[in-house]
Amino acid sequence: MKLPPARVEAFVRRPDPEIRAVLLYGPDAGLVRERADAIARTVCPDLHDPFRIADFGAAAMVAEPARLFDEAAQIGLIAGRRVVRVRDAADSLAPILVRFLFAPPGDALLVVEAGDLPGRSALRRGFDDSPLGAAIGCYPDSARDLTGVIRESLGAHRIGASRDAVAFLVEHLGNDRLVTRTELEKLALYVGDGGRAELDDARNAIADAAALALDDAVLAAAEGDAATLDRALDRVFQEGAAPVSVIRAALRHFQRLHGLAARVAAGAAVDDALRAARPPIFFKQHDSFRRQLARWREPRLRRQLDALSAAEARMKTTGLPAETICRAALLDLAGPAEPD
Repeated sequence: MKLPPARVEAFVRRPDPEIRAVLLYGPDAGLVRERADAIARTVCPDLHDPFRIADFGAAAMVAEPARLFDEAAQIGLIAGRRVVRVRDAADSLAPILVRFLFAPPGDALLVVEAGDLPGRSALRRGFDDSPLGAAIGCYPDSARDLTGVIRESLGAHRIGASRDAVAFLVEHLGNDRLVTRTELEKLALYVGDGGRAELDDARNAIADAAALALDDAVLAAAEGDAATLDRALDRVFQEGAAPVSVIRAALRHFQRLHGLAARVAAGAAVDDALRAARPPIFFKQHDSFRRQLARWREPRLRRQLDALSAAEARMKTTGLPAETICRAALLDLAGPAEPD
């Protein structure tokens, strides 16, 4: 059975009783694990109960295929259904798991965790097509979903958060649910139960100094502020950042700026282009992006993207000091605007 997105959260809280096996897959490994744990707890609240939880990796199942059926058929020594968990699944396990779905023994619930599987995946198709199976994709949180996770995680500690703090967290978290939860726990510890998280608290708790300095450097380069750029680069390199990572951060930023400039060139209003940006632009940076879009036009951005790529290539091929090449490339970005 293929679950529509609108049904996923309700299913995770209370799986359909006729479902005997659930496949969790997708690029967000933390969300895969979080949902797998939640589903398993609906059967056995203690995930470390050795009598009701069987947990093994894909390699063990390949080496001993009968073990899946033996574990599922086993009757627990105490009351209650068992849970069989399989980690790191891939299409190589499809024949075994599809055979299980055809005639599952016992009454155990099978919970399978996998990585990002393509639409043609035999494993996905097996769960999608079975009336006894359910397949759930786990993808990075949208801004709206992430806001809910932030409110929920901080609310568990009775912590409120300012609009600025939430916007910063949405901008800097979300690629992996487990990482997001961990970072929010750090913020909760930093603020203290019953407190209130402000923007500075969020910046201090979840963003390391090198990352903040790198953001400052790239924005200063794009705005043409050479003095701020030079100071920010000093901080970046003092924190130990590699020059190639600075160039790549600049490339990512200018690729994003190029996309925004193309929309403006096609007739979109600047504010509309900024609001439509995905991932969302941290609202405190909107003024900076407006200044950048006033300074850069699409043809010049294209040339600077080529220049940044060439700078990365020089770092790898010329033997010249990488930091010198990096500084020269970013200071060139901050230099006087040339005609388009």
